[in-house]
Amino acid sequence: MDDKAMLMIPGPTPVPERALTALGKHPIGHRTGEFSALIGEVNAGLQWLHQTKNDVLTLAASGTGAMEAGIINFLSAGDRVLVGSNGKFGDRWVQVAQAYGLNVEVIDAEWGKPLDPEAFRAALEADTNKEIAAVILTHSETSTGVLNDLGAIVAHIKAHSKALSIVDAVTSLGAYDLKVDELGLDVVGSGSQKGYMIPPGLGFVAVSNKAWDAYERATLPRFYFDLGKYRKTAAKNSTPFTPPINLYFALHAALQMMQDEGLEAIFARHDRLKRATRAAVKAMGLPLFGADECASPAITAVAPATVKAEDVRARMNKKFDIALAGGQDHLKGQIFRIGHLGFVADRDVLTAIGALESVLVELGHDGATPGAGIAAAAAVFKAS
Repeated sequence: MDDKAMLMIPGPTPVPERALTALGKHPIGHRTGEFSALIGEVNAGLQWLHQTKNDVLTLAASGTGAMEAGIINFLSAGDRVLVGSNGKFGDRWVQVAQAYGLNVEVIDAEWGKPLDPEAFRAALEADTNKEIAAVILTHSETSTGVLNDLGAIVAHIKAHSKALSIVDAVTSLGAYDLKVDELGLDVVGSGSQKGYMIPPGLGFVAVSNKAWDAYERATLPRFYFDLGKYRKTAAKNSTPFTPPINLYFALHAALQMMQDEGLEAIFARHDRLKRATRAAVKAMGLPLFGADECASPAITAVAPATVKAEDVRARMNKKFDIALAGGQDHLKGQIFRIGHLGFVADRDVLTAIGALESVLVELGHDGATPGAGIAAAAAVFKAS
């Protein structure tokens, strides 16, 4: 049936009708008082969502662009940096840092396992000359569904005193209670097509005062992604370059929806969806990729043993118009990923689980009683 497609991937995520309606409005001039007032409200909403009093700057970019900006504005060629890598996106930040001539030391973990905070502690404590300029890491590793222990790692960064924390929060911002100021995070990047519930096209960078001090010393080349320009214009409720006006309309509407729901309720919903999805997958006799203790609130990765992951994805899409994400790099064909991020409700998880049970029966999976997944998810929702 046409127009029944359902996104259950970690991005882009479903877009609420209120945001879609705002997206379809006629554009207005980006140098008008009307648009300036909207920017002011959006910037206040972004600070609320990030739980920060510091700058949250908006770029016409994806989450990768936000993270690249977060790296190049505060560092200089040859700077020593630690980069945590336990998945596709950790690997990406290694590549970005190397592309800009940074002296990269990788702290890695097996895909599906969390980064070890002790490895960061050891490296930072050994740096008695305070040569490490930054630690770059991913909070929610989208490729594997693993949530890294950001609090523990950042505590070690703060004890070092000089190093900046540069955090990929692309699939945790808006899904997890990420208290940017309380944790003392310096640079936090995210993207619009995730927890923000709008289409791709906007990137966000939260910046601390400590990071702005580093900005004054940094010498890596920058122009369009020069965050100093964005900071100056943001103070005047403006932008340095032409912004995607209609995405701002959608963001304004989405932030209003999020404020209506409230931070506590947003984070509780994502935690509930995570627990229900994982309970259902276990009840269906499918192995999870990653332990419960480090499970991301945004995405659940499944490593089926009795059926092929790509067969599951293909059947879900063809028969039910439900999109699931696949594995990346060496995990391609080994796992599939169920997104429960952004504009996703209990009903969506129940729908996806019911469809998945049907597909598993068709593919010959006999590891569970049909209906067990729905029952397990329903039990979590009843208890929450």
